[in-house]
Amino acid sequence: MNLSFLPLLDWIALIWFLICWIGYTQYARIQHGKRPTIANQLAANREQWIQKMVARDVKIADVTSLGILQRNVTFFASTTIFIIAGLLTVLGSTEKAIHLLSALPWIEIASRAAWEVKIILLIICFAYAFFKFTWSMRQYNFAVVLFGAAPDKDCDEEEHQLFIKHTNWLLSRASNSFNYGLRAYTFAIAVLAWFFNSWFFILCASIVVLVLYRRECRSATLAALYNTSHHSSEKPLPDYWG
Repeated sequence: MNLSFLPLLDWIALIWFLICWIGYTQYARIQHGKRPTIANQLAANREQWIQKMVARDVKIADVTSLGILQRNVTFFASTTIFIIAGLLTVLGSTEKAIHLLSALPWIEIASRAAWEVKIILLIICFAYAFFKFTWSMRQYNFAVVLFGAAPDKDCDEEEHQLFIKHTNWLLSRASNSFNYGLRAYTFAIAVLAWFFNSWFFILCASIVVLVLYRRECRSATLAALYNTSHHSSEKPLPDYWG
């Protein structure tokens, strides 16, 4: 198979990008069961939410809150469709796009094939995000049904715990799918650096991993979520807002 349609440095940059994305995803999954992360702390907070919900007679506020989460996912899914449509339009107008951007001194266009590979990679990123967002949206739909079928507060404790366990599991899956979609958006931003040059692409992919790691494993937001369910080992929060 002839792979010469891309320079060697472009292949190295593409492989590094895939290592960063896939590698960080696997790392985050492993850390989920070993240390506090945004994902597992949200799961603990959701469990508290569902426990309080089943103890209430009126659950309208809970269903409304879940609907807000669902609408956020729906917004991203709709936006992703427009992004993909725009990228397909650009892909169909490759000659015009190359002619327009070739006049810019900081844009590298090795060949038509290289340009198309970069656009196709962006399309793949956003297509992946779209499937994750739509699956998250459907799971939130299922969770609304479960909220409507929540047991009364007078039911026995075993029924309550069974409902809490499986509803929280479903909501965690929906939240994780949404997170995967947002992560695809973040890595797609790194792909934009590839249009400048391959070294910048490698640098941006590395920076994305560091940013995601800090937000999901070391951020003040994580500390705040952690403190709500671990009062005996409270983590310090910064004094500034942001």
